[in-house]
Amino acid sequence: MSTRAHHGPWGVPLALILIGAWLGHLAWMLTADGLSWRSPVSWLHVALQGYLCTGLFITGHDAMHGTVSRRWWLNAAVGTLACFLFAGLSYRRLVVNHRAHHADPTGERDPDFSTRSQAFWPWLATFMFRYTTLTQLVVMAVQFNVLKWLGVAEWRLWAFWVVPAVLGTLQLFYFGTYLPHRRPDTPEMAPHHARTLPRNHLWGMLSCYFFGYHWEHHESPSTPWWALWRMKDARARASALAGQGEATTR
Repeated sequence: MSTRAHHGPWGVPLALILIGAWLGHLAWMLTADGLSWRSPVSWLHVALQGYLCTGLFITGHDAMHGTVSRRWWLNAAVGTLACFLFAGLSYRRLVVNHRAHHADPTGERDPDFSTRSQAFWPWLATFMFRYTTLTQLVVMAVQFNVLKWLGVAEWRLWAFWVVPAVLGTLQLFYFGTYLPHRRPDTPEMAPHHARTLPRNHLWGMLSCYFFGYHWEHHESPSTPWWALWRMKDARARASALAGQGEATTR
């Protein structure tokens, strides 16, 4: 497993772009004239905001692994902001839980994994119970009511803020936890108990910012999300060369 973070030139700019896009698009939806919950165009914006919510958390996740910046304080600042904006989450608490996940993926001490049920909804319920806190709920309630007090229509808050956050949560759980770690394990999941989405890179980006390349993430958690596709390609090439080598020795 790689332990040295691969920062490259894109960590901070991409983090700022995703955070800025989330904030800017949300502010526009909450205030723009002409948007209606009955309009199909509005729901396209809801879907886009859900995707940006996913990117917001992926940014916070990369900060947990120190891949946004070489400066630890900047990683912490970006991670704290991204996780707070996503759903009032505590960055420090997430770091502790995520380290436990990487230390024992799908094991008894893994807070992301459900050992009782592998079905999607029971597992999601267990996941949410472990991660949701009273402080988080209070923070989100205060944010909701402050925005409402400032004059934002309640239907806009539900449609353009709450629903996208739910969609982003479902996207992250389905592509980043459920599909990669559900049992039974297969040989290609070793030693991380994690599988990788088999489809192309366009789908990898659209589905969850390459987070579906989950074996690669566990193999090298210091690799940022935007470079995981390279690891998948390198693994595929290595597997192909190994297969050719076996064929020539027969």
